[in-house]
Amino acid sequence: MIETVSGEARRFAMEYAITVGEREQGLMGRKLLGPDEGMIFDFGATQSAVMWMKNTILSLDMLFVNEKGEVVGVAERTQPYSEDIIPSPGPVRYVIEINGGRAQALGITPGSRVVQGLRPPS
Repeated sequence: MIETVSGEARRFAMEYAITVGEREQGLMGRKLLGPDEGMIFDFGATQSAVMWMKNTILSLDMLFVNEKGEVVGVAERTQPYSEDIIPSPGPVRYVIEINGGRAQALGITPGSRVVQGLRPPS
């Protein structure tokens, strides 16, 4: 669950990309992502992250999230199939990918907080 700066709760059903292989695959080749679905990339430690859209059909919003669950940056409406590097704005532990345009539509901005669901359920 992501809490916006204005206090609204936004719920998503998340898939998790934890291993190197899962992170490399990401959402490549995916033809459909529901409006309240996404993928969390967990890098295992805080670091500068770089993402790209190679072989990714869907436009995505990328939420860059620090160890505390704070959204520190948003890359909106990324270009499908682009091999341009999309860097995090600073050190992050997680990147959350959701459908392009959803962050703006739901009011998810830097300062929003992921309050539940950063790690897969046990």
